[in-house]
Amino acid sequence: MQLTELYSAGLPRLVLFDLDGTLLDSVPDLALAIDRMLAALELPPAGQSQVRNWVGNGAQALVKRALAHSPAAVDGTDTDQFDRAFALFLHHYGLCCAEQSTLYPGAEALLSFLQAKQVLLGLVTNKPIGFTEQLLDEYNLRRFFTLVLGGDTLAEKKPHPMPLLHAMEKLSIAPEHTLMVGDSRSDIRAAQAAGCKVAAVTYGYNHGEPVDSYQPDIIIDNLIELIR
Repeated sequence: MQLTELYSAGLPRLVLFDLDGTLLDSVPDLALAIDRMLAALELPPAGQSQVRNWVGNGAQALVKRALAHSPAAVDGTDTDQFDRAFALFLHHYGLCCAEQSTLYPGAEALLSFLQAKQVLLGLVTNKPIGFTEQLLDEYNLRRFFTLVLGGDTLAEKKPHPMPLLHAMEKLSIAPEHTLMVGDSRSDIRAAQAAGCKVAAVTYGYNHGEPVDSYQPDIIIDNLIELIR
């Protein structure tokens, strides 16, 4: 299904994008940072396939899942271990966040098309804003977005609707003229709670669950399907 089938004006006035698992396959570098963190804690590595199922709720949730997965880790309520692990992860990810990550097929073409059609574009991710901005610069994506929100920009992050509502308010666009594009239940639930339509990609990080379980308005295998 194309966007023109969803909106009476042909296109939405605002499209909000998730980053990890939607525009960027970031798991290779996230897994590298997680495994370096675990090695520093003298814990066994997790590997890419495991990390792929842990991504989606922000950096703190990712680190907590990595610690909980390791049978040699201290009990998950150990604050000192988490604080040390989180600091290690932030350090290592800052060094490697753009080593192996790649843009998904169709990502840049879709962004370019929408920008040329004067559709406002925003980025709403649960990734910390510092890493988000670093990746936007590394992959030359910042030029597309009028607004960028990270997981630590506001008091709440997806699946809470606050980031989407904030973006729509800041850009003065109503929910009925807004589309969220994401890869996970967090994106879908946030969009549904915010009152806007949502397109879900099938290739991203949804904790091993099919995205159609959460009833998005559009399901696509490639971002370019939204306009072709």
